[in-house]
Amino acid sequence: MNKDHFLNRLETALHPLSDTERNDILKDYEEYFSIGLATGKKEEEITQSLGSPSQIAKELLATYHVEKVEANVNTQNLLRAILAVIALGFFNFIFVLGPLFTILGSVLSGWLASFILLIAPFFLLLKNIFIPENFLYFELFISIASCGLGILAMWGMYFATKALWKLFIRYLKFNISVIRGGL
Repeated sequence: MNKDHFLNRLETALHPLSDTERNDILKDYEEYFSIGLATGKKEEEITQSLGSPSQIAKELLATYHVEKVEANVNTQNLLRAILAVIALGFFNFIFVLGPLFTILGSVLSGWLASFILLIAPFFLLLKNIFIPENFLYFELFISIASCGLGILAMWGMYFATKALWKLFIRYLKFNISVIRGGL
């Protein structure tokens, strides 16, 4: 593969990036070629040492999407980052989705438990509407305490959710660095 073919394939694979980012990357790789040619290497040797343009693009896109989600955490950016990291290789499918499902399960169960604790007085109210003769002050006290615990748990889950997503983003960055061959 010659220089032009390599750069064309790389440019095509980097289409999700903006024009300026794509041009900066292409200039860097043109510089690799000019340095290699100045040292006496052939274009084919340089392209072989650089690797596959599609794999280079996958790594660059994964890094780009992880940095984007780091700057602005939202569902769309997070999904793009996850998919970009998974696209780096088949084994990444397991190494990314396993921790993702663990975090999602923990976060969702924490939020659900908080919500159930928060609405405990509503359940007591329903019970006392349908079975008014079984009213106990102890149940009233427990339901109010549960509501307070629900509020505290929701407050805690807010911070835990933010911390877990930051930890997951760090894990994605670590995963990319391992695939590139460095820690």
